[in-house]
Amino acid sequence: MIKIYHNNRCSKSRNVLQILQNEGMPFEVINYLETKPNVAGIKLLLEKAGINAEAMIRKNEALFKEQYKGQIKTNEEWLEILAAHPILIERPIVETDTKAMICRPPELVYELLIQ
Repeated sequence: MIKIYHNNRCSKSRNVLQILQNEGMPFEVINYLETKPNVAGIKLLLEKAGINAEAMIRKNEALFKEQYKGQIKTNEEWLEILAAHPILIERPIVETDTKAMICRPPELVYELLIQ
């Protein structure tokens, strides 16, 4: 099953959603700002994506600039921050049973679909 961690206010997220619909792929939409992921869920996404927590952070987000810019944190600290402030999670993230990817640009989703 494919999951998309989605924010409808994000054009890239909407574009990935449209690609999934056009491809006729069954998928689940997770509005991660409403259904906040926990540390374990974020950690699993990171493992599937092969990245660390800092790579998942939206560094242009006002909250990041105001509270975290220039700070050095451990991976575990960034995980806690992402769980507490999901607005900082880069989007969209598409997850399959074995992989996850931040689909920026949206066309990256095709890499997951051909697996």
